[in-house]
Amino acid sequence: MITLQDIKQKLDNKCTVHIVGGGASGRAAVRLMLKIGAPVVFHEQKEENLQPDFKEFLIKNAVPCFFGEHKKEHFADCDIFIPSPGAALSQFQAFLPEKALAVSETEIAYLFCENVPILGITGTSGKTTTTTICSEMLKEQGLHVFTGGNIGTPLSVYALERLENPDSTKADVLVLELSSFQLQTCNALKAHVGICLNISPNHLDYHADMKEYTDAKMNLFAHQTEEDFAVLGEDIAYLAKEYAFKAKTVVFDAEKRSFPDTKLIGQHNQANAEAAWQACRIFGVSFENARKAMEKMQPMKNRLELVRELNGVVYINDTKCTTISALEVAVKAVHEEGHPIILLAGGKFKGGDLEGIIPLMQGKVKHIALYGGSREIFEPAWKDFFSISYDEKMADALKRAKNMAIANDAVLLAPATSSFDQYKNYEERGKDFIGIVKSFA
Repeated sequence: MITLQDIKQKLDNKCTVHIVGGGASGRAAVRLMLKIGAPVVFHEQKEENLQPDFKEFLIKNAVPCFFGEHKKEHFADCDIFIPSPGAALSQFQAFLPEKALAVSETEIAYLFCENVPILGITGTSGKTTTTTICSEMLKEQGLHVFTGGNIGTPLSVYALERLENPDSTKADVLVLELSSFQLQTCNALKAHVGICLNISPNHLDYHADMKEYTDAKMNLFAHQTEEDFAVLGEDIAYLAKEYAFKAKTVVFDAEKRSFPDTKLIGQHNQANAEAAWQACRIFGVSFENARKAMEKMQPMKNRLELVRELNGVVYINDTKCTTISALEVAVKAVHEEGHPIILLAGGKFKGGDLEGIIPLMQGKVKHIALYGGSREIFEPAWKDFFSISYDEKMADALKRAKNMAIANDAVLLAPATSSFDQYKNYEERGKDFIGIVKSFA
């Protein structure tokens, strides 16, 4: 079994670290590894995607770089491998020497975080919102918090700041959103409190199957002890026994409404808040401060975000809805607000049960405006149950929805797919939706 000490010993011995990907986590990992004096080799398939200042940084620090197609000889001296969280580990296994240890950027950064306790959040849906709620509850209690991981800021950024400026404010808690990609290469990372909100089919274009996906999620709890806590949704509480958790298990009630005074719509956000509260109380947060935090919370950008109301029609941006389970949540939440739904869906399909969601959508969704990729998947599954149209571009589908909508309808962008058919990421997709909606007269 690999320990954090094993990883640290490799670094102390100046073993060579290979880092893949010029995204936020890759850039932060390169800077951190160079700061501690580790030999670094950098890999990026698309050199043109590198930020110019980061490319200059690599040149200035004489970092060996490999661009283009990955090859086995490029990894010959690899001792520690830090993959991009967006790339499947399986695609590199044929290239890596037997001695190489695959380690997530989050885990290697934690070696330099002075044992600050981790509150880790995972799950198929609701991770980012719950991570944000946890942070706000802890801050309301007066604790200093670093919030990062999959939510946007790599943990390496915090670690580097502490190394460069030891007088900077030390966090009391590290609140980390952790994806299955990140957790798959966590060999020893230990969260004092871990939350798993839910698990449903997702990223099956990345993971071999649901078992591999679930195994990755459960890595959040694999290294906990009897002094730690695992917070689980009721429908996945059985996993504590199945994966032999050592931590104390806390099961949260997804149907409770402990925080009714909030701008976050939908029962799913009440569930997110309940999970956050059960985790944060372990760090000493009072219910009163948790309640205050929820009252102050604003709707998350790109997550059931009200863009505007025009002629009695509300336009809602849920571009972060990239799975069928997230679509279920979105439809429920908008219907709870009393709106018949015109749904915009389409993109790069990641898997899920399209037929299984039909009963939930019936009576709530009045029309489905498909656009972009995966028409051949969505249309056959839904055409016998819903009014459906198709346009290649979102702009045309959205204009169609506008012309069809009447007062009290909701035009809901909840694609149930990744954005990579037509957009760089889900944020760009949401920005396009918002721009089009705001242009309507």
